[in-house]
Amino acid sequence: MAFLEVNNLTKRFGDLSVLRGIDFSLERGQVLSLIGSSGSGKTTLLRCLNFLETPDSGTVSVDGHTTFDATAPKLTRREMRDNQLKFGLVFQSFNLFPQHSIRKNLTLAASLIKKEELHKQKASHAEISAAMAEIDAQAEDILSKVGLSDKADSYPFQLSGGQSQRAAIARALMLSPDILCFDEPTSALDPELTGEVLRVIRGLRSSDRTMIIVTHEMEFARHVSDRVIFMADGVIAEEGTPEELFEHPKSEKLQAFLSHSRDGRFGE
Repeated sequence: MAFLEVNNLTKRFGDLSVLRGIDFSLERGQVLSLIGSSGSGKTTLLRCLNFLETPDSGTVSVDGHTTFDATAPKLTRREMRDNQLKFGLVFQSFNLFPQHSIRKNLTLAASLIKKEELHKQKASHAEISAAMAEIDAQAEDILSKVGLSDKADSYPFQLSGGQSQRAAIARALMLSPDILCFDEPTSALDPELTGEVLRVIRGLRSSDRTMIIVTHEMEFARHVSDRVIFMADGVIAEEGTPEELFEHPKSEKLQAFLSHSRDGRFGE
């Protein structure tokens, strides 16, 4: 059984069918890039996986656990949250909390979840304090990994676009998601800042970190991905290894898409 399995996922907005029967699977530790023109359904697919949109039909499972089934009874609030935490999403517009420091942006959700858990266990004040200290230490470690140790006490307005996106990546990592998702992580950045964010994402790749990346950076997708999906008109038009899609595209739609490249950026 694959680590991530998506079966017959559909999504409509009124009369517009945005996803029309999406099927794919991903093994643990693999990196999948989603490419295609604007409006092809890439971001909607990512939002459905992360519970920001509710599919009309289909199923999603992670490591053998069903996180979404359109035919199943409504989930409890706790079940929904547990399923949501299996995915982490880095938005193209950062979505940092402007009123909080970068450290607080990282620790806020983790602290709230841990406190709720400890209160149910009737933990002592000392146990809660120790757990909060561990979360602070984890935040420091992750900020170091994305090159932001010196920005822990800064606020989002004090960061460059590249630093803000690296902070958003660090925040997503704090909850240790099974699958880390990126929605066009460099689209809001100036070209000179794109490289620093892509280097961080490359550095996140490991044998046990599964990632899905919506991107217009074709050279990046070519080198970081194990699998690539080309979406068009709400369906998977072509799927395979980077070599198969970029060197030997089969469909006319993919051939046309790749032929319209501009400065290494596609689909814009």
